[in-house]
Amino acid sequence: MEKIVVEKFSFRYPGTERYALKELSFSVEQGSFLLICGRSGSGKTTLLRCLKKEVAPHGENTGRILIGGLVPGNIPLVESAAMIGFVMQDPENQIVTDTVWHELAFGLENLGVPTGVIRRRVAETAHFFGIASWFEKSVYELSGGQKQILNLAAVMAMQPDIIILDEPTAQLDPIAAKEFLQAVKRVNEELGKTVILSEHRLDDALPLADNALYLRGGKNGFFGSPKEFARWCMNEREETFIPALPMAARLAEMWGGADGFPLSVKEGRAFLESRKEKLRAV
Repeated sequence: MEKIVVEKFSFRYPGTERYALKELSFSVEQGSFLLICGRSGSGKTTLLRCLKKEVAPHGENTGRILIGGLVPGNIPLVESAAMIGFVMQDPENQIVTDTVWHELAFGLENLGVPTGVIRRRVAETAHFFGIASWFEKSVYELSGGQKQILNLAAVMAMQPDIIILDEPTAQLDPIAAKEFLQAVKRVNEELGKTVILSEHRLDDALPLADNALYLRGGKNGFFGSPKEFARWCMNEREETFIPALPMAARLAEMWGGADGFPLSVKEGRAFLESRKEKLRAV
């Protein structure tokens, strides 16, 4: 079942002639994980914001976007807030309270959720994301990685159907980024949430996704499976993104390519095993 449908959607900001997005078409299935990538200025953030009315940019648009069969602008504010979660790039910009537990409860309080339900959801969310040990800490004591996990947890406490993340690891170190992306994957796999992630760290993010969308100048450069995307990058010689691909895929390319290209460490090990004799001959 298609959760999000984008049909020939174009968008441009006021006072500009150039379209930030041009005739984009793709769909996202319920419970799937879509990775959006592209060079800076390719329209990734604009696209993500157009999916959620509270942060949608002002401008002119044509075509259409449907979220669960509804136009985003026609979804009531309270329903939109509960249906679509959004995690921003900078961990500092989304935290609005002083303590971890209050941050987890803030969105639910604004939705008018009963106190008993808030307490239960906050406890469940803290347990799911493993933040019980810093549940009562001040947000000012947290590391950047912890703050971004808190942002994700606070959004998930509202139990949205869709979670949108705009380069959420940009401010994080590699270890914190990997931990955060694994938490996002758990949200997708264990909670069945539809995930749309914009990310530059393809090495960690690409193996997690079901599909990849590559934006080139606001247009759809590629849409398909992660392995097909790796092959496409190699064939198109996308020099900016080839070094960001998983090491397994780059290793396969060095050995003349492989069907589908391995993405994970496990797949890379299997690839090397299948070429053991050739390696010995080198």
